[in-house]
Amino acid sequence: MIVVYIARRSGLLRGGRHIIGFMPVSLKDQVILVVGASSGIGRATAMMMARDGAKVMASARRQDRLDDLQRAMAAEGIAMEVFAADATDVSEMNRLAETTRQKLGPVDIAVYVTGTNTPDRSMQRLRPEIWNDLITTNLNSAYYITQAVLPAMREARSGQLIYVSSISGHTPDASGAAYQASKRGLIALSHAIRGEEKQNGIRTTVICPGLVDTEILEKRPVKPTPEMLAQALLPEHVAEAILMCAKLPSRAVIPELTIIGSAL
Repeated sequence: MIVVYIARRSGLLRGGRHIIGFMPVSLKDQVILVVGASSGIGRATAMMMARDGAKVMASARRQDRLDDLQRAMAAEGIAMEVFAADATDVSEMNRLAETTRQKLGPVDIAVYVTGTNTPDRSMQRLRPEIWNDLITTNLNSAYYITQAVLPAMREARSGQLIYVSSISGHTPDASGAAYQASKRGLIALSHAIRGEEKQNGIRTTVICPGLVDTEILEKRPVKPTPEMLAQALLPEHVAEAILMCAKLPSRAVIPELTIIGSAL
């Protein structure tokens, strides 16, 4: 496991060149699908990859957010495709993969960033419907998009799957049983797929961020203090780490990467 520390609100990674000493691969014209692109890490990832020349399909449930993202990129002179879809619906993930193929071509890199939590996370308040919602959104949905894009990757004998989990996936904390179980499962999913599919030229990476200043913090029972947020990662920090992993040469892979704020 690789651990990357990011200084507070500055010092972003730049293509990995200063971290592990390689000449990054260009993403120009690569087809990249970002699931969970309407806000936070997913939005930042979609924007960075499009600016790097990739052909990006940005997906999430909220059409209005996707439209805002598309307009923001158009204002920079960059085209981006968007497709509203619910990641918890396997049929919609299948349609997303097929629509991406039709509009842009086979997916070279898929990035799964969708995730949720709940303020009712303690075992005293956790109920089966809440458990099911977190497991479905944070784990099952990652499998749904994976099974939709894997066949074409196998045929091409290349591809990369990047999943955003959490530091809670390997370090016990107060985020709740359902959240931690789903995030640990996502780590296991990524490693299992890499073990099975590496013979087909397919790589997987799972990113485990620490505290990130995103909308999901609104689902905490106690909100972080301004002092904590001043030390937290920004979505762009995690997106830079994703970009670094995506730009590795095909013979290299970072299986798992933890990224945290340097002051935490």
